[in-house]
Amino acid sequence: MRDALRRALPFDTLTEEQIATFEEEGEELFLRDGDTLMEEGEPASGLCVLLEGALTVTKRIGGREVLLTNQYPGAFVGEISLLTGQPHLATVKAIADCHLVRYPPALFKEGLDAAPLLRALMSTMAQRLRSTEAMVQQHEKLSALGKLAAGLAHEMNNPASASVRAAKQLRETLAALQDLSLRLGRLGLSDDQLALVQGLRETLAGRSARAALLDPLARADREDALAGWLESRSVGRAWRLAPVLAQAGAEIADLEALRDRLGDAALETALDWLASALSAAELSNTIEQSTARISDLVTAIKAYTYMDRSHKQEVDVREGLENTLTILKHKLVNVTVTRDYAPDLPRITAHGSQLNQVWTNLIDNAIDAMGGAGQLCIRVAREYDRVVVEITDDGPGIPTDVQPRIFEPFFTTKDVGDGTGMGLDIVYRIVAHEHRGDIQLFSEPGETRFKVCLPIQREGE
Repeated sequence: MRDALRRALPFDTLTEEQIATFEEEGEELFLRDGDTLMEEGEPASGLCVLLEGALTVTKRIGGREVLLTNQYPGAFVGEISLLTGQPHLATVKAIADCHLVRYPPALFKEGLDAAPLLRALMSTMAQRLRSTEAMVQQHEKLSALGKLAAGLAHEMNNPASASVRAAKQLRETLAALQDLSLRLGRLGLSDDQLALVQGLRETLAGRSARAALLDPLARADREDALAGWLESRSVGRAWRLAPVLAQAGAEIADLEALRDRLGDAALETALDWLASALSAAELSNTIEQSTARISDLVTAIKAYTYMDRSHKQEVDVREGLENTLTILKHKLVNVTVTRDYAPDLPRITAHGSQLNQVWTNLIDNAIDAMGGAGQLCIRVAREYDRVVVEITDDGPGIPTDVQPRIFEPFFTTKDVGDGTGMGLDIVYRIVAHEHRGDIQLFSEPGETRFKVCLPIQREGE
């Protein structure tokens, strides 16, 4: 037990003699998966050191149990209640078979009572730290929510606006098309002539995709040629018909064939009907594409937040990264994203929404470091029993003297008011504490790389 105690955080600086004292005073506990160690609201039961197994810490908020953290060998729990003299602030349960050492409150009472000022200071410090950290973490959550909302608003605004404009124009176009259909019917055209007009509409509908690939100069030349032909045949509103016909890929030969079969008297009405039918089809495509884009965004945000799914899932890391890039697309306008994804990557058992918070923080920090413009490289691969994600930017880099402190709570390199210093601390907690993974930083001028290693199988599963 002594070796296990020495690896535990509260005891790692003690001498062998001091360790021996605590070894004698401690009471060994063995919990089964699901057993409760501490109950929220009960009096302080002492300081517990986890030697083997895993614990989950939850707090009842708003009528439901909220996960605060998971603890693994080397961690300790119960210290806040000892310092403050208050009941336990959270419930601690075993999520695997556990081996612990518990030290009773009386072991610490004499020392704290002998130094009442120290106890008061420690109690106040614990309360302030807890309050400050909770406030900053809440700010980080609201900040992340704000970024998410801003990204969605920006990404949805364009397709939503396009849909509204297209729907309004489609209503007017359909009304005009109905009137033109009646006029075309009064011309007394034969079935073959009507079939010719309808056939040309279908032909041009098939050409429109290829015509869209023309460069603007070639399209302008085609419009000018069509407008000149229409004006030479005394077709009214040539300026309105020519762009629609050019966009659909119409050629002068098509119009000549139509004129030969219909005659000059019916040509203008037929072309008006043709242009309106093509416009209606194009507007319908715009609405379809815009609503599909909105649907894709909704799907991405549901996947990003893991809505309607259990807390722990089989996660495809690549999917989470892609959803994160979709959410942050508005910030990537001037950033070139390079992807290097291993094709045979296995799924991992993880908290999907927490990992997406990691990707959001790291990618957002990279964008900020590059000033919103540069090269962003995302690499995902398998290394032995882990999945490795590397996020690299070509920004100015992180100073060498700052790098050792980059994951410290409340430490930030940003100007006062621009950063809370909790973003990378939260990233570290999610990766290291919640997923038993590892995160490393490599940085020099022109290249900053965060390497996240996640076990494919969670410990204890």
